[in-house]
Amino acid sequence: MTAPASPPLLPEEPAILDVRHAVRAWLARHRPAGGVVVALSGGADSLALTAAAVAEAPSVRAVVVDHRLQDGSAEVAAVAAARALELGCAGADVVAVDVTGRGGLEAAARAARYTALDAARAGHPVLLGHTLDDQAETVLLGLARGSGGRSIRGMAGYDAPWGRPLLGVRRDVTRRACAELGLVPHEDPHNSNPAFTRVRVRTEVLPLLEDALGGGVAAALARTAEQLREDGEVLDDLAERTVASARDGEDLLIEHLVHVPVAVRRRALRLWLLDLGAKALTDKQLRAVDDLVDRWRGQGGVALGGGRVGVRLVASRRRGRLSAGFVND
Repeated sequence: MTAPASPPLLPEEPAILDVRHAVRAWLARHRPAGGVVVALSGGADSLALTAAAVAEAPSVRAVVVDHRLQDGSAEVAAVAAARALELGCAGADVVAVDVTGRGGLEAAARAARYTALDAARAGHPVLLGHTLDDQAETVLLGLARGSGGRSIRGMAGYDAPWGRPLLGVRRDVTRRACAELGLVPHEDPHNSNPAFTRVRVRTEVLPLLEDALGGGVAAALARTAEQLREDGEVLDDLAERTVASARDGEDLLIEHLVHVPVAVRRRALRLWLLDLGAKALTDKQLRAVDDLVDRWRGQGGVALGGGRVGVRLVASRRRGRLSAGFVND
C-alpha cells in the first residue's frame, strides 16, 4: 500500500507530544540513515509510535504482522495498514506468518514476528512500541526466572536493527495519545488472557507491588534496568577484550583467564561459546565451564546446548587450554 501525498498535521496535545519527544530523542541519538520501519500491531503503543515517527522521521514505512492466531486477524491487520497510510506512512505492508516452534505460544509468536520484520525491513531500523511498563514487566520476569543480570537489565533502546524509542513512556500515555488523535486502537484478546505469564504480571503482580509499596514501582524497575544495562555494557566490553587476548585459534589459553575477575571471565566464556555454536546457555552450564578454569580438579567436559539432533557441544580443558567441539551423543 502507498500513502497519500501529505500526512495530516498532529494536534499539539500533551500525550502525543510526549511520544513525539521520545521518538525525536531516539532519532537524534542513533541517527539512522534514511527512513525507519515501524512494527504496527494496531494497538495503542504502536499506533502512537507510528504517528509520532511520521511527524519526526524523514520517511516511515509500516509493517503489520498477521500471526493468524485469531479469527478475523487478516481484517485487523488490513485496518492497521490502512491506519498507517492515513497517518502518513510512505507505505504499509501486511505479512502473514505461521506460528510454530518451541517455547509455547508467546515465544513462537515472537520468533515468527521478529523473523518477518527482519525480512521486510529492507535494511532500515525497525521501531517497536515497547513502553516503560513493558520494560518493568521484563525485569520482573527476569528476576522471577533467576536469569542473571543480562535478563534483568531489560530491553535496549537500540539493539540493531531493533529500536525502542518509548522505553521511557508509560502505557497510559500512548493510550491518551491515541485518544488525542481520534484513534481507536485494537484490543488484542491475548493481552488480557491470564493464561500468559506476562499478562498476569501486568494485571496482578505489578498492580499489587504498586499498591503495597506506594507507587513508582514500574518506573523504579525501568531505572534499575537502565543502570544494569550501563554496567553490563562495560563488562561486555571487558569480556570481548578478554576473549581476544586469551584466544589461540579456536581455543582459549587458561593462563589468560585464571586471574580475570569472575564477572568478566564468565561473560568472556559465554561470548566464546556462542561464537562456537552454543545455544541457550544456562547459568549452571557457564559456572561448570568456569570451574574448568578456576576450580580445575581434572573433571570431564561440560555438555552444552547447540548443534543438531544427536550432536552436542562439549567444552573441556586439556594442557592449559579450553576447547569446545561437537560430539555425537
